[in-house]
Amino acid sequence: MEYGLIGERLGHSFSADIHRELGGYGYELREIAREALGGFMENADFKGINVTIPYKEAVIPYLHSIDGGAAAIGAVNTVVKRHGKLYGYNTDFMGMKALLERIGADPKGKKTLILGTGGTSKTAVAVVKAMGGTEIYRVSRSGAEGAVTYEQAYSEHSDSALIINTTPVGMYPKAEGYPIDVSAFTGLKWVADAVYNPLRTRLVQEAREQGAVAGGGLYMLVAQAVFASELFLDRSYAAGTVERIYEKLLSSKENIVLIGMPASGKSTVGALLAARLGRALVDTDALVVEHAGMDIPTIFEREGEASFRDRETEGVKEAGLMSGAVIATGGGAVLREENVSALKQNGRLYFLDRPLDMLMPTEDRPLSRSRETLERRYKERYGIYSSVADCRIDNSTTADAAVEMIEKEFFGR
Repeated sequence: MEYGLIGERLGHSFSADIHRELGGYGYELREIAREALGGFMENADFKGINVTIPYKEAVIPYLHSIDGGAAAIGAVNTVVKRHGKLYGYNTDFMGMKALLERIGADPKGKKTLILGTGGTSKTAVAVVKAMGGTEIYRVSRSGAEGAVTYEQAYSEHSDSALIINTTPVGMYPKAEGYPIDVSAFTGLKWVADAVYNPLRTRLVQEAREQGAVAGGGLYMLVAQAVFASELFLDRSYAAGTVERIYEKLLSSKENIVLIGMPASGKSTVGALLAARLGRALVDTDALVVEHAGMDIPTIFEREGEASFRDRETEGVKEAGLMSGAVIATGGGAVLREENVSALKQNGRLYFLDRPLDMLMPTEDRPLSRSRETLERRYKERYGIYSSVADCRIDNSTTADAAVEMIEKEFFGR
């Protein structure tokens, strides 16, 4: 291996994509069992590696030396081999600082909670201190290592202005989890989540709904990778490199999600858009049919609407975990808040708005088979589509025109 990333489980990692953008060298993902770490580090058959959970502290004994910042933090995420010796650094510091600066966090004179007690939490403490923060509390379930418990966080530190999550809670594939209830923190201004897959964890989404400025870990990941690459290659990248790669990676990983009334053109526009962009097309209704082994009218007839909605939620959650896809949803997919959250974790929602007089009832849509029921659904749902969508697309002309509008907005925002 020339350059790469080591960790225990790396199926969710985007690191290879980032280093591919930086170019000029091979970069591999290498999953290593705990008992094999010593042999790997002693053999040191690499030029440079990044280190992730759970080895940021475990690699330190194998290093010839570590720089002052990594030593102060007590965690290493970048190792470079020079003249046969291993040197450790912590570019997570720069990555975390870049993320906090991006969301406008200012910890001076304010209280900060850092969730977790691992290597990344130590990095977060160092960053907040460097940014002028003085009242900092790490939070863990046990309260060990000088941390406060989550119960104490709620009862004694509800005035915290900044929360940083360094735990893996909410990370792919268990994306429904969230480490703390942000509604208990009435003075909350900023939330930073080191988790980058999904792009917007439930923690980030709920913090934004509460009015806080929140950001996921993708920007931190890109920034630390750029700084690590500079150490690997002993070079400096041009200003704006982090932002350029972040925007490109975000666009490649983010789903385009189409919502709207039955017969609004989601399947047609979705197919054209997927073909144009070279992306997979995922139809949540098709997932329901596939898993149920029967079509939607039959599900309604045999099991009722409630059962269909449960099956729909399963399909939506499956689609929501995907990345880089075009997702066409059923007309009622956004009626449940949990479905909206699942779609938004990796997706941008586009409401295909077709006028009521252009919508046609069809037999395969049990709740809008007639003009009367179709009009009723339209009145019930229009406000919901409008409120949950990130962008409204006028689909009153041609499907090609809708595709062009979506593409322009998605890549040009």
